Amino acid sequence: MNAMAMTQHQQCSDEEWALRVKLAHCYHLVDYFGWTETIFNHISARLPGPAHHYLVNPFGLNYSEVTPANLLKVDLHGKKLEESPYDGNPAGFALHSAVHGARDDIQCVIHTHTTPISAVVQKKRGFGHDDFYGAQLYGRIGYHTFEGITLFDDEKARMIESLGDKHILVLRNHGIAVGESSIEKAFFLLWTVQRAAENQCAAGALGGDDHPLEDGIAEKCANLTAMLIRESGFATKFYDAMVRKMRAERELPW
Repeated sequence: MNAMAMTQHQQCSDEEWALRVKLAHCYHLVDYFGWTETIFNHISARLPGPAHHYLVNPFGLNYSEVTPANLLKVDLHGKKLEESPYDGNPAGFALHSAVHGARDDIQCVIHTHTTPISAVVQKKRGFGHDDFYGAQLYGRIGYHTFEGITLFDDEKARMIESLGDKHILVLRNHGIAVGESSIEKAFFLLWTVQRAAENQCAAGALGGDDHPLEDGIAEKCANLTAMLIRESGFATKFYDAMVRKMRAERELPW
């Protein structure tokens, strides 16, 4: 652990430090899988407590440069709560603060717009549910009409209305945001959405008619996936395995 990280650890609780480490791993995993948008996009994790404070990346750093110590702690207005030489990305605060302020069941929010995801959300149809991964998303997606770069507070209420009680928000003509009750679950959901988008793009490029699933099968798949994540620690096993794989190939200084 470097001197900066040691100082930061001494200034926060063990619980917060563990969350910082896990969130920093998440940034590095998104980079490891090639899902970054250079220095843009954002992942946030809500801190324990009634104030809805959350951690987010310093704007201007590559995801590979994020560490537990340099993550920003901000309030629901995006105001920094601790000194840092970095600022946050203002385009991220409206989305993340809206979700963290409105949904107590969501502790982590991840926003991406990889090429497959951006292609799918540009289509009127949105995500289909006839492939293995798309079926797992059945009934779990809210759709939000594109209003330009997400900067303004007045859009928050409309985004929350579009999300409803779902855990995936399609930002039409833009990208997606996924939110779950833990970093592990959010990352697993992101992976599932990414795989669904990749498959949908590949299948569409082949031409010809899709083979539709029988009635009720997609819903059954979505419910079964939710049960596995909720009751078996499925997402945590997946997340921990991906962190081990990444750390075996990358030398992280923390």
